[in-house]
Amino acid sequence: MEGGVHKPDKTAFKECLNLSLKHPYILRLAFSAGIGGLLFGYDTGVISGALLYIRDDFRSVDRKTVLQETIVSMAVAGAIIGAGVGGWMNDKFGRRISILIADILFLIGALVMALAPTPEVIIIGRVFVGLGVGMASMTAPLYISEASPARIRGALVSTNGLLITGGQFLSYLINLAFTKAPGTWRWMLGVAGVPALVQFLLMWGLPESPRWLYRKGRVAEAEDILRKIYPAHEVEGEIDALKTSVENEIAEDGSIGETNIFKKIYKAWTTVVVRRGLIAGIICQVAQQFVGINTVMYYSPTIVQLAGFASNKTALALSLITSGLNAIGSIVSIYFVDRTGRRKLLLYSLIGIVVCLGLLTGVFVAAETHSPPVSSLETGHFGNYTCPEYRAASNMQWNCINCLKAASKCGFCAHDGNNLLPGACLASNPTVKSACRGEHRPWYTQGCPSRFGWLALIGLALYIISYSPGMGSVPWIVNSEIYPLRFRGLCGGMAAVANWVSNLIVTQTFLSLTETVGTAYTFLVFCGLSLIALILIYFFVPETKGLAFEEVEKMLEKRSFNFKFWKKSTPKDQTNK
Repeated sequence: MEGGVHKPDKTAFKECLNLSLKHPYILRLAFSAGIGGLLFGYDTGVISGALLYIRDDFRSVDRKTVLQETIVSMAVAGAIIGAGVGGWMNDKFGRRISILIADILFLIGALVMALAPTPEVIIIGRVFVGLGVGMASMTAPLYISEASPARIRGALVSTNGLLITGGQFLSYLINLAFTKAPGTWRWMLGVAGVPALVQFLLMWGLPESPRWLYRKGRVAEAEDILRKIYPAHEVEGEIDALKTSVENEIAEDGSIGETNIFKKIYKAWTTVVVRRGLIAGIICQVAQQFVGINTVMYYSPTIVQLAGFASNKTALALSLITSGLNAIGSIVSIYFVDRTGRRKLLLYSLIGIVVCLGLLTGVFVAAETHSPPVSSLETGHFGNYTCPEYRAASNMQWNCINCLKAASKCGFCAHDGNNLLPGACLASNPTVKSACRGEHRPWYTQGCPSRFGWLALIGLALYIISYSPGMGSVPWIVNSEIYPLRFRGLCGGMAAVANWVSNLIVTQTFLSLTETVGTAYTFLVFCGLSLIALILIYFFVPETKGLAFEEVEKMLEKRSFNFKFWKKSTPKDQTNK
C-alpha cells in the first residue's frame, strides 16, 4: 500500500530482480534516478584525491590549511542550500525537473573546476557541485520511492545507498587512474560531469512521479505511468490506493493548521510527540557526522600520508580500501537492520567507533613520539635550502614532527635507504621537493615516516567496518520512521539540514585541528564526541523496528522503550509499558 514504510527482507531483493527483469521500465526509472546517489558519493570521494594534486599545483593551497578546508567544505555549504531549496522545488516543479536542474548545476560545477585557473575558481565550482548534490541527495530516493511498485519499493530505495558508496569507490578508482595523466586533478574533478550528463539525458525521456502528478490534479498522466509500472491486474488497485493515500496526506497537511513555514516549525517543536521524535532524529543525524566519518572520506589520502606514506599514488591506493569497506558495510546494513534492529545497530556501531578512534589516537601518539630525528649533516647536504626555524634552533634536538610544524612551512626529506633514520629539514617549495625526490628520497609535508603506519591503516579499516553498517545508514532509516506522518516532510528536512551543517563544521575544522593539537589528539576529540553520541542515543533514541507509525507515536508519547539494547524486545514490549 501507499504511504507505509517498505523494508527489504531476504525475499524482497529476489522479487525486485524478477519484477525488474519482467518490467525493465521499472529498472530504467530506478537506475536513472539512482545516478543522483552515484553523483553524491562520487563528489564525496573525488575531492580527497584531487586535493593532493591541487596542493602540488597551487602553493597557496599547500601552505594554507584553511584554503584546503574551504575547497572541501564549500560543496557541503552548497549542499545545505541545495537541500533546502530542493524541498521547495520538489513540491513546486516536481521530482523530475528537480533532478534535471541538479544535473545542470553539477555539470556546470564540474566544468568550472576542471578549467579553474586559481583556487578561488575551484571553490566557485565546488559551490555549484554542492547545490546539485544537495538537491540530488534528497530527490533521487524520493523519485525512486514514488515511481516503484509498493512491494519492492524498500529494495529499490535501499539501492540508492549502495550507489552512494559505489560512487565513492568509483571516485577512488578514477583518482588512481589519473595519477599519471597531465592535469591530474582537473581530470578527476571534470569526469564528474559525465554521469551528470548521462542522468540528464536519461531523465529527459522519463515521466514525472505519479504521486506528484496526482497531487497536482494531473490524474490521467499519473494513471498512464502506473499502467507502465504495474501488471494489468494490479493497476486499478494501485490507482485506488494512490487516490486514498494522497487524499489522506492532503487532509493531514491541513490538520497541522498552519500555512506559514515558521509557524509549522514552532508547532513541531511545541508538540511533545513530535519534539521527542525530532530530538532523536537530529541526535542521530548530528552524531553521524561528529563521529568523524567525512574526515575519513574527504581526507582519507591525507590521513594515510599523516600515517607516514609520502607518495600521493600510494595514499590513493590505500585509501581505496576504506571506500570499498564502506560499500560492503552498506550491504551488511541492508541485511541486518530488520533482523538486529535500528537502535542496537547504532549502539554496537558506536562502541566499535569509540574503540577504533581510541586505537588511532594511540597509534598516532606513538608515531609522533618515535618520529625520525633531523640530522644537521643530512640537512647540510642540501646547501642553502635548510628550514629557517631549524637553522635558528641549531642547539636544539629536532625530529620530523618539529620540522613539519615550523611556522615557515618546512618539509622532511627522509634518509636515503631507510626512512626511519635521521633525515633533512628543508624549506618546502617545488625546487627543494624536486631536489629531494631527485635523490630517490621520500618527501614528507603532511606526516612523518613511521613504523606504525600499517597499524594506523588497520585502525582506519576497523573504524569503517564499525561505522558503515550502523551509523552509516541507520540514522536515515530512523528519520523515515520516527515522525508523525503530517510532520514527516518538515521534520525530515530539519534533520537533513542538521546533518549537512554538522558535515560542514567537521570538514571545515579537521585540518586546522590537526595542525593545532596534532593528528593524535584530533582523533581523541572525535573519540570523545562518539562517546557522547553513544550516551545520547542510549537515552533518547527508541527502537522502531517492527512498529507501525501509530505505535511509534504512542511510544514517544509515553516515552517508554527498552533501554537494555543487548536484550531482545518485541514491538509489544516497546509500546505496552
